Amino acid sequence: MNLTVVSKPRIVPGPRALLGEGPRWDERTRTLLWVDIPAGKVHRLDPADGSRGVIDVGMAVGVAVPRAEGGLALAVRDGFAVLAEDRLEIVAPVTADERPGNRMNDGACDRAGRFFAGTMAEDDTPGAGALYRLGPGRRCERVVGDVAISNGVAWSPDERLMYYVDTPTGRIDVFDYDPAEGSLANRRLFAMIPRGLPDGLAVDTSGHVWVALWGGGAVLRLRPDGSHDLTVEIPATNVTSCAFGGPDLNVLYVTSAWDGETGGELFRCETFFTGLPANPYRENG
Repeated sequence: MNLTVVSKPRIVPGPRALLGEGPRWDERTRTLLWVDIPAGKVHRLDPADGSRGVIDVGMAVGVAVPRAEGGLALAVRDGFAVLAEDRLEIVAPVTADERPGNRMNDGACDRAGRFFAGTMAEDDTPGAGALYRLGPGRRCERVVGDVAISNGVAWSPDERLMYYVDTPTGRIDVFDYDPAEGSLANRRLFAMIPRGLPDGLAVDTSGHVWVALWGGGAVLRLRPDGSHDLTVEIPATNVTSCAFGGPDLNVLYVTSAWDGETGGELFRCETFFTGLPANPYRENG
């Protein structure tokens, strides 16, 4: 790790997660959101004073994002949901149309507020999952099929590219992206991951891609051409996702999963890089 650009990871004090995932900076509240998937909990941290909050969703939750209309939008076990005034509403029951035992996993929103999130089989059956797009008016469409474990989703700074991870493939793919229509085309390889498996993604303002390594104990920074730029070692084997937060979007937050010996903590690294802001889901377009 190059200590001149990224500080040594520090544990953010708090309870250990079974499977921490999906960190997102909520600009409205200046807080960090992340989830503990099997526990069905959405956590919120205010870095200014260290205060925390937690919401028990009542089922597995893959990711939580801010909702422009207030509250949160979630990818939960049964599909896309919104959470407002402590009331959870499933707005698109995705997994009802898939094989039994599937659940939703990671996702993110584009600048127009479309919410992309995918599914996976709890038993890791290959090809059992898919990637979905939830748009205005709660319209939900399948956009990528034959997925094993749908994971990280992120966009280039100009939003002309969308990066996507199907974890067991060991690769990050990239699509041409139409930000006006929210459509995908020309899927191709962006990078093969040589260490562990790719999980969650983030992109910084220079267009570099940051990927968490499940089983790899690190976060990699990749150049826009897919070549390796930087490795940030994390003291946990199963590193699940990363996101930039803080008022200046220069703090890298990293989630991890407990493997019986390490992980489950939330980490933070001070950096000289600036991340792209997390976009909220816009239910009304």
